Amino acid sequence: MKSIFDYLDYREPLKDAFEARKASNPLFTYRQLAAELGLHISNTFRILHKDAHLPMRCQSRAIEFLGLKDREATYFMLLLAYARETNAKSRQEILERALSLRDVSRRELEEDELAYYGHWWIPALRSLLEITNGKSVPAELAARLDPPVDEKDVERALKLLLELGLIKKASSGRLIPAEHHVSAKATPRKAKAVGEYQAQVLALASESLARFPSKTRDVSTITMSVNAKSYAEIRSMLKECRRLIQKIAHESTEPDRTMQLAMAFFPLTKTEDPR
Repeated sequence: MKSIFDYLDYREPLKDAFEARKASNPLFTYRQLAAELGLHISNTFRILHKDAHLPMRCQSRAIEFLGLKDREATYFMLLLAYARETNAKSRQEILERALSLRDVSRRELEEDELAYYGHWWIPALRSLLEITNGKSVPAELAARLDPPVDEKDVERALKLLLELGLIKKASSGRLIPAEHHVSAKATPRKAKAVGEYQAQVLALASESLARFPSKTRDVSTITMSVNAKSYAEIRSMLKECRRLIQKIAHESTEPDRTMQLAMAFFPLTKTEDPR
């Protein structure tokens, strides 16, 4: 089933979820769905076929049926409010709030594309091309990176980015990013490549303390003791923070600098067995 964020009509994920449940269990019927949603069977059929709206009292049951939590649940509630609202201005405001919860689009790298994470300067060069408006003289790009890298390394990196389709040549001959954001979902090989790249980035973060004045960077630390629930909440907050930062960067026009964000939240002690 698609992500909830791929929908703009709240009834479509309900219908898709019903069909997915029925495919895995042919005995699952409209009557059973109606019971889960707290509806009469006739209303359930009409809602899934977009002839009626889900009552607000059934909202929490629908969220539970879809298995939604946190931001996903909020998105569903906003879709429901958007569908039920009749005022055009209010509808637009609700839709904008819903769309703000979506992630930026990303291209997922395949295992044969993991060379992208081989050196810190490869992703940095892809971002730098946005600042140079696609001007790609290797010597100039090498000098703009900080710390600077060898011109030959820049040439190899640009060639790799072209081969991976992460940058493309414009009609003017300049090189422009083909994708704004990339990701690599976890597989053992991907995790290893990303982990090695993250180690490079964290080393740069450490070096930045001596290399850059404090007004051009932001480095902070907190040492804390937390329980399992707080630990999970903090990780969720960090994930949401990264998402919001990506959206800000995605919407930034005429960029004038390439920055690196490196978050690290890790244990300083061994966790005792609660038994």
